[in-house]
Amino acid sequence: MSNLNEVIRSTPKAELHIHVEGSLEPGMMFDLARRNGVPLPYGSVEEVRRAYSFGNLQEFLDLYYEGMNVLRTEEDFFDLADAYLRRAAADNVVHVEMFFDPQAHTGRGVPLATLMDGLERAIDRSRERGVSVSLILCFLRHLTEGEAFETLEAAEPWRDRLLGVGLDSSEVRHPPSKFARVFDAARDMGLRLVAHAGEEGPPEYVWEALDILGVERIDHGNRALEDDALVARLRDDRIPLTVCPLSNLALRGVDDLAAHPIKRMLDLGLLATVNSDDPAYFGGYINDNFRQVAEAVGLSPEDIQTLARNSLDASFET
Repeated sequence: MSNLNEVIRSTPKAELHIHVEGSLEPGMMFDLARRNGVPLPYGSVEEVRRAYSFGNLQEFLDLYYEGMNVLRTEEDFFDLADAYLRRAAADNVVHVEMFFDPQAHTGRGVPLATLMDGLERAIDRSRERGVSVSLILCFLRHLTEGEAFETLEAAEPWRDRLLGVGLDSSEVRHPPSKFARVFDAARDMGLRLVAHAGEEGPPEYVWEALDILGVERIDHGNRALEDDALVARLRDDRIPLTVCPLSNLALRGVDDLAAHPIKRMLDLGLLATVNSDDPAYFGGYINDNFRQVAEAVGLSPEDIQTLARNSLDASFET
């Protein structure tokens, strides 16, 4: 395993599925709560970590949205993103396409300019360290398409800072087709398109993301393997999958990391990548995901290099 660890450490890679809010470590949560006078329902960092045991995606999201309530100021968003980007650089990530959820902040009174300015400062700092960063604005799928349109319109002053739009939050009962018109509008603005699909939702959601939303990447996509025709479509069209092993384990997408489908994805010729999703909540950043899934399913050094190369190929900007 030591040789594999060195391959993981030394191989340049892109991270294409990271929610910046999901990098909010418990220690920083407490620091920001003190700074902003925000009460927390936890008495200690250890108590927060004990709460990070999820039965499904919704249980995680309930805690996730509660935790980000400490993010109030431009400095908070800078500190959050800067801490993640420093960690990414240490893992030899050379490019990040970073998700953020404006509606989770504007809905509780934080101006969009506050988070955009904080994130942009952190991005500028990261570029000085040699790691390029782009932003993907995600719509919360448990809210309405009308609210997504309002968010897209509000973000127009920052159009030059945005790479694309995505779709996240509660997947079940919120199919991609619910957001067809707002994705059309984003495409007309020249934004790149991605969407979470096939994490908890069925293969049909992946088809919808491809054929109705017109996305260029599928975030997660694990359940696509249940549909042979869909697998062929993903393989033949070289549609990337941004896979998150430790997230899948934490949210019970797999009961054991040894059962994770990443190796099967490679064997099927899919353009799979490894990412960390919400690393503060799921127990590991990108190299942790590589190491743990590699050990669990028996990835070779060549597999690691293929996954890293896939991430660079799947990026919109490398």
